[in-house]
Order: sequence, then C-alpha cells, then structure tokens
Amino acid sequence: MRAWMSLMDDPGLFTCFAGLLGLLVGSFINVVAHRLPIMLHCRWRAEARGMLDLPIEKPRRFDLAWPGSHCPRCNHALRAWENVPILSYLALRGRCSSCAGAISPRYPLVELLSAVLSALVAWRLGPGGQALTLLVVTWALLSLSLIDWAHKLLPDVIVLPVLWLGLLVNAFDVHVTLRSALWGAAAGYLSLWTLFWLYKLVTGKDGMGYGDFKLLALLGAWGGLHILPFTLLMASVGGALIGLYLMHRRRAHPGHEMPFGPCLATAGWIMLLWNDEIHTSYLHMIGI
Repeated sequence: MRAWMSLMDDPGLFTCFAGLLGLLVGSFINVVAHRLPIMLHCRWRAEARGMLDLPIEKPRRFDLAWPGSHCPRCNHALRAWENVPILSYLALRGRCSSCAGAISPRYPLVELLSAVLSALVAWRLGPGGQALTLLVVTWALLSLSLIDWAHKLLPDVIVLPVLWLGLLVNAFDVHVTLRSALWGAAAGYLSLWTLFWLYKLVTGKDGMGYGDFKLLALLGAWGGLHILPFTLLMASVGGALIGLYLMHRRRAHPGHEMPFGPCLATAGWIMLLWNDEIHTSYLHMIGI
C-alpha cells in the first residue's frame, strides 16, 4: 500500500510505471489482435452450422490462453525468456530459436507503441483515476485498430464492454458528467448511423460498418458530446490522407474498402487527451 501511495504521489514514477505496464499489455494485445478474429470466425461457423442443422464440429481448444505462445512455422513453444516484450525479439535478432524463421517486427512495434501511448496518458493526466481508466481505453482502442485494419472488424466483445465502462466511470464524473457521456454515446452512434443511411439511399452502397457507429458511441461515452465534431473531422481527414497515400502506392483504388476504425480510434484518443487545447486553438484561429 505504501509503495502504491508513493507511486500515485510521484508523476515521473507513475509515468514510468504506466509505460512498463503498457509494454506488458502490448504483448497481450498482440495475442488478442491475432487470436480474437479466429475465435469469432470459429464461433460464427459453429452457429451457422447449427442454424443449417449440419453436424456440429468439435473444435480443438483455441482461445486467448491456449495454446501457449509458439512459432507458427515449427510450433516451437516459447520459453519464458523468449516471451519478454521487445528484449526477446532483440536477443533472438528477430528469428525463431528453433527453426530460425523470421519473427514479424509487428510484435515488438505493437509492444513499443502500447508502452509509448500508456506513458503519454500518464504524463498528460498525471496520477489518478483519469489516467488509470484512460489506460484501459487506450489498450482497447489499440486492439480494435489492429483488428479492424487486418480484418475490417470491430468486435462487440471489446467495443460494448468498454462503452458501458465509460458510462459507469462517468457516473462518478471522472472525465465528463454522466449527462454528457449519455448524450455523447447516443449522438456518436446516431450521427454515423444517419450518415450511413443517407449514403446508402444516394448510392445504394454501404459506406461503413455498424462497428464504426458503436466505436464512436464508445468515444462519446468517455469524452462526452463535445469531442465528437473534431473526432469526426480528424478521422475523416486522416482517412482521406491514408486513402490517397495507398492509391499513390497502388495499394488501393477509388472503390477500395478501407477500415475507418483506426482513424476514429486515433482521432478519439487525441481528443480524449487534448480536447481543451484543440478547442482553444480552433477558437483562436477563427478569432473568437
């Protein structure tokens, strides 16, 4: 208890603690981003077979805990020292110790990004409930961004619990008032839902997925109604720039579907941390 009180009284120590914790959580985020889509696909397949009265397959156990971390090429089970975030990758020089197959640099990069984002939250907000709760949001948004970028999927199993957690946290006015959080969640969902149907009526095509509606509702539940306009503006600009870059690199074409979740998550995270400064700069820019 004394160590915890000391940690909460020292902003520098708290920032280091958050960065280290983010590094460890980043390793788990890699697991979630890889395994959760596979788990959901297996569940949906089983449900579909049940609805079609087909024989139910008995799948091998596959979840976030089992099987243990292993090389996807040779199935070498990673030992404890091979599972240390970033350091193991450097010690192994990016190669499996058993088959010498290349390890994707994505793993240490996600761990490093999680550590940096966590430290930024702690540095920006300082020790206290705001930082501790926003760390959870940060890790959830990073997980959702990775999954959506790879699979065009924003799993309800992550989005909805974090949305409800935002409302519960703000029942105690931790980030915004409960009234603002409720309106933020409702407006976040309905704004994109309305744009979705307007676009569909005009073009006959789906402009985005329902997961994007829920993600913006999540951000509204944590940051309130007032963060939504700039979140949408920054996400739209960021999405357009990424789309232009991909078209320039010939990795996309005008009709190519690009996940919007990472753009929403990034813009929303920025607004959760720097909302006041962004609004003040905007008002100063327009001369108010």
